[in-house]
Amino acid sequence: MKTKEEVLLALTGIRDPEWHRSMVELNLFRDVMLNENSLSLTVVTPKELHAEAKENMQEEITKAIKHHFHHSLHLRFRSMTPYERTEIETKMNKSSSQASTTSENSEETPLHKRTDVTFIAIASGKGGVGKSTVTVNLAASLTRLGKKVGIIDADIYGFSIPEMMGINVKPKIVNNTILPVVHHGIKVISMGFFVEDNSPVIWRGPMLGKMLGQFFTDVDWGEVDYILLDLPPGTGDIALDVHQMLPASKEIIVTTPHPTASYVAARAGSMAKQTNHEIVGIIENMSYLACSKCGTNEFVFGSGGGTALAEQLQTKLLAQIPIGAPDNLPSEPDYSPSIYKANSSIGDIYANLAEQIIRMQKRPKALHQVLGINPI
Repeated sequence: MKTKEEVLLALTGIRDPEWHRSMVELNLFRDVMLNENSLSLTVVTPKELHAEAKENMQEEITKAIKHHFHHSLHLRFRSMTPYERTEIETKMNKSSSQASTTSENSEETPLHKRTDVTFIAIASGKGGVGKSTVTVNLAASLTRLGKKVGIIDADIYGFSIPEMMGINVKPKIVNNTILPVVHHGIKVISMGFFVEDNSPVIWRGPMLGKMLGQFFTDVDWGEVDYILLDLPPGTGDIALDVHQMLPASKEIIVTTPHPTASYVAARAGSMAKQTNHEIVGIIENMSYLACSKCGTNEFVFGSGGGTALAEQLQTKLLAQIPIGAPDNLPSEPDYSPSIYKANSSIGDIYANLAEQIIRMQKRPKALHQVLGINPI
């Protein structure tokens, strides 16, 4: 039986048209009634919506609900009262003041020692399995759900995050502090920002470790909920440095379905266990090729590798992602060659993955904590 909390979790990415904040966070979904076959709720809006705006919001809410529920949906709309508006604006002003204080405090604490951040390392046993693609798309999906997300491109030799996200600017340095580049609402730092013309990085281990350390200590990350680390493949020096810097990090292992790939990926999983990183699950990338004409799936790289790896590491298979490519155009705002759109079939898979990650957080009794949001 579905719960009210699951309804609100599905709606966390819906933003109000005036303040552009999560409507769940602002408590604008009221009177949620859920039974076996139907779901009804009241949508409170800052002001009376004209017909087109109301239709667009209804479509957005319906899509978010239908992605997880098979119930018939009944929506009621009403504009908030002057008292409700005053109450929300007062709480928002108070929240902004508290956030400013939190940001000031966070600047004093190095990133890797902050307890308000969830670190998730994305690892693989070998290159070419789509680890960086998983990183940028999971980050984008978490951001769409209202989370504040940062990416550390820790693959110092094989950095690719800036190119995959379509970033063509450099970080700014203010008062000897690096400001990460923000793209798609995601804060990004990468070795790729500090080399010219895609030059190779010819450094030894200690120098690489020092650069990685600067990503934690010399970058102003500000307010952030999740930091995703795109690790280099295998179990080399950089991966070990990350494990030592972040003893409480969680980890996702990426593999392809081929048995050899999953066999190699098990080494990365073994390293995570030896350094007490929590493996939250396995992602099987390039699982199949969906035939658009015949409707069947072709298992180009074999099958079963992700399931076998999950069983070996005693964790769960989080997602099986097919072979594909985003249909983005360079002329689009915030163009990215590797991030799938929210309304695409693969985008839906990553949205489900992000929701799983959010649900994995500890669920205290308070509803805002269950949903992983900061109350206003």
